[in-house]
Amino acid sequence: MKPTDLRGILQYIPQFRDKTFILAIDGAIVTDENFATLLLDVAVLRSLNIRVVLVHGASAQIKALAEEQNIPASNLDGSGITDAATLKLALNAANRLTHEILEGLSANDLRAASTNVIIAHPVGIIQGVDQLFTGKVERVDAALLQTLLAQDVIPVIPPLGFDGDGKTYRVNSDGVAVAVAEALKAIKLIFITAQDGLGYNHQLIRQMLVSELQNLLQQNSPGFVPEILSKAQHAALACKAGVPRVHIINGKVDEGLLAEVFSNDGIGTLIYANEYQQIRPARKKDVRAIQLLTKKAVETDELVRRSKTAIDKNLGDYFIFEIDKNPVACVALHVYPEQKKGELACLYVDSSHENQGIGRKLIQFVENKAREMGLGELITLSTQAFTYFQSKGGFAEGTPDDLPPARREKYEQSGRNSKVLVKKLK
Repeated sequence: MKPTDLRGILQYIPQFRDKTFILAIDGAIVTDENFATLLLDVAVLRSLNIRVVLVHGASAQIKALAEEQNIPASNLDGSGITDAATLKLALNAANRLTHEILEGLSANDLRAASTNVIIAHPVGIIQGVDQLFTGKVERVDAALLQTLLAQDVIPVIPPLGFDGDGKTYRVNSDGVAVAVAEALKAIKLIFITAQDGLGYNHQLIRQMLVSELQNLLQQNSPGFVPEILSKAQHAALACKAGVPRVHIINGKVDEGLLAEVFSNDGIGTLIYANEYQQIRPARKKDVRAIQLLTKKAVETDELVRRSKTAIDKNLGDYFIFEIDKNPVACVALHVYPEQKKGELACLYVDSSHENQGIGRKLIQFVENKAREMGLGELITLSTQAFTYFQSKGGFAEGTPDDLPPARREKYEQSGRNSKVLVKKLK
C-alpha cells in the first residue's frame, strides 16, 4: 500500500485535523520542476483541514542574481553580513519567489497572501563588525497569521523582517520558520530542501531524539553535510521551543511531503522533542494487528501461526511497539513460573522499520520484564533468526532439555525442529 493512498492517510487525520504545519521551503525547491507537485501535496493537506503556513528562503536565487549581475554578494544564507547590494538582491529574489508561490497556490484553487508578520531588529555589531542589514527576529505577528488561517488563507512568509521604522532586514529563513512555528504552536515544522535529510558522517539520520541531535552538534558539528547544518541547528531549536516534530525532507521527491507526513517511516529525517516511540501491552484491538504484522513471517515459516483465539487467550503476554500510535512491531513473553523461566516469542518488526534497532529494544524490554518477575532464564525458539538472537541478544544455543516440560511437549509436537536458545538472567 502506498503511504499516500486514502487508507494510509485516514489513520492520521484525527491527529492532524485543525492543527498547524509550517513548511519551510528552500528557494532552490521553489524553482524545481517538482514544485508544482509539492503544491498539490499542500492542497491535500488543506483539504484535510490542516492549517499550512509557507516560509521560503532565497539564497539560491540571490546567488544566481549576484552572478548574473556580476555583484559580489555577501550573506547568501541570511546569517552573515548583509551589505546594501545583497539586501537589494534579497528583496528582488524574495519578491520573485513569493510571487511564484502565490501563482502556484492560485493554480490549485488555494487562497494565499504574502505577509509582513516578521518584526525584526538589526543584529548589530558582532566582534567589532557591523552586520549592516542582517536582521534577527524580534517577534512574530501571530494574531495576523491566525486571522488569515481562520479565513482559510495560506500565509506566505519571505526571508525578510521589518522594524518599527519601516526598514527592511534580511533574516535567515530557517530562523523565521522556527519563530513562526513557536508563535503558532505548530505540531510540525517541515524543512523542504534539496537534500534527502540530515546527513551525518556520510550517513542519513532517519529519526533522532532532540537531545541526541544536540549532542552531535556540540561534539562534532562538522560531521553534518555543510548544506544542511543550519537545518540541524534550527531543528534542535524548534524542538526545544516546543515544536513536537521537525522533519527534513527532499522536496524533489514526487509525493515526498505526503509520504513523510502520512507514513510511519517517511522519506527523510525526523527530529522529535519527546519519545514518539513506545512499547505498551497489547489490547483487544491489537489482535488483528499482530496477525497482520506477523503474516509474512508465518508464510515464510519464520514464525509459527497463531490463531486469533490463541492470541486472545494469552493477550497479557503480548506487547506492541508503536510509532505515533501505529503498531510496527510485536513480541510476547510467556512465563513458566515453576521453572522460573520465560519464553521470548512472536518477535517481529515490520519490514519498513527493519535495521532501526527496534528488535533489540524489544529483546531488552522482555529481558527487563523477566527480571522484574524474578525469572532466572530466558529462552527463545527460532528456525531462521537464531544468529540474530545470538549476535544481537546475547543468547547461546541450548537443547530441548532446557525447555519447561509443557513447552517441550509443544516443541516435539510441532515438528519444526527449531533451535533452542538460552540466556541466563543475572
